[in-house]
Amino acid sequence: MKRRQVLKTIGLGAGVFIVGPSTLSLLQSCKNEPEYDWQPTFLSASHGFALQKILDVILPATDTPGASDLNIAQFIDSYMNEVAQKEQSSQFERSAGAFSRAFKAEYDKEQEEGKQEDFENIIKKYLKATPAEKEKYAKRNTETQDAQEQETEVQMDADAGAFAYLTAVRGMAIWAWKNSEEVGENVLWYDPVPGQYIPCGPVSELGNGKAMSL
Repeated sequence: MKRRQVLKTIGLGAGVFIVGPSTLSLLQSCKNEPEYDWQPTFLSASHGFALQKILDVILPATDTPGASDLNIAQFIDSYMNEVAQKEQSSQFERSAGAFSRAFKAEYDKEQEEGKQEDFENIIKKYLKATPAEKEKYAKRNTETQDAQEQETEVQMDADAGAFAYLTAVRGMAIWAWKNSEEVGENVLWYDPVPGQYIPCGPVSELGNGKAMSL
């Protein structure tokens, strides 16, 4: 499948990481940044605020660390600024703008004025859409990409862009959460010296049903 077809298939393309030492190092370094001091380097302040709110809905803190505990918003922002290819980061920024417009249309206020319940409801609207609605969003997004090839100033459809943005953010957040050191060592099944072959053993001694941390 050609790269352009891949981008159309997944809607945005930002949900696919360039996974390598730099990405993993960036993920671990972000955990040490105080959340209250964070200023986005790639996204605008408004988009950064919305990203944090979105992540708190998708990965709230429960008996396991949430997105804010692991500074996942900082990681995504830094990844787009330092690692992502130009086309990928540009699409991510456009879709963040589309989400902002969709939020304004939904609540008649800017996203930085949004409350937690506003973000919960708009996320539910797009990520829990019916299959028919999701297909409609994907079609609109493809049509917008085609138009952008002809005219770079064409604005991304708000609904299609918001759906693509939330889908991508969810995918990146889950990847970052599962690959963080904190979750890998304290939530998933962590074996610092793996490799022993145990053909049959009690579940309580083999991770207790948890996925193994890589």
